[in-house]
Amino acid sequence: MATASETRMTPAKAVSFAMVGLWLFIAAFPFLWTFWGSFKVQADFFSKADWTNALWGTQTIAETGSPFTGQGYFGAWVIEEFWQNVINSGIVVVFTVIISLTFGTLGGYALARSGFRYAFWLLIAALVFRAMPHITLVSGYLLPFFEWNIWGHLPTTIIVLVAINQPFTLWMLHSFFLNIPKDMDESAMVDGCTRFQAFWHVIVPVMWPGVITTGLFSFLLAYNDFTVTAMLLSAENETMIPAINSFLGTTQVEGKVMYAVAAVVSATAPLFVLILFFQRQIVSGLTAGAVKG
Repeated sequence: MATASETRMTPAKAVSFAMVGLWLFIAAFPFLWTFWGSFKVQADFFSKADWTNALWGTQTIAETGSPFTGQGYFGAWVIEEFWQNVINSGIVVVFTVIISLTFGTLGGYALARSGFRYAFWLLIAALVFRAMPHITLVSGYLLPFFEWNIWGHLPTTIIVLVAINQPFTLWMLHSFFLNIPKDMDESAMVDGCTRFQAFWHVIVPVMWPGVITTGLFSFLLAYNDFTVTAMLLSAENETMIPAINSFLGTTQVEGKVMYAVAAVVSATAPLFVLILFFQRQIVSGLTAGAVKG
């Protein structure tokens, strides 16, 4: 039970709480403002005359008879068929994560258990590849993709995203495997397991939080990617982020801005749910390490 001295509010605690509250407000305000504005009309949310119109919905009331409207969501999901972009994103994300984790887990384990010098240089080469700008890597794929007539398809984009993401998964999972004593592998093989059986039945369960953490970062890479998906996907196969960008229009063509605002909220909300659901595994994965006996 906490003592009175521990529960008493001190100036230092008050300052700490104030700083945390300020940080939370700054971090959450853009999403909350966008979420609120997604139920307004464009004349209110982007009002230059009076920004408070976005709060009270002055023009929204005049146009719809209510301070809130779902026109943006209806336009994005029904008129522009944003649901198809969501499905495309789901396909890209699921396969990118599965393939990245499969090769990353096997490769990270092999490099962590390898006693050869080449393991270090492979990881350095992977790090250099990961540090290169995505636009540089994608531009190198364009010519062969056009020649082989595979540009614009989802599998092509998945392959490129896996190639870009693989160095990161290798480094992350390699570091997790290094924290697991080799004695666990050796003990399992002494008991009759093969190398793969020891890996699958003994090592993977121990480092499962690390796998989840790495998978989440792989998910975010594929989910939020714009450069690769915008350059390699045709209009009918667009994922969410390029589709949202297309809603904004260009300097020559007026965009459907409120469709984009509604789509942004729709694309961001699942991320909050995902983080809340996996928060414990993420913390465990980022601080993972086996106790050496």
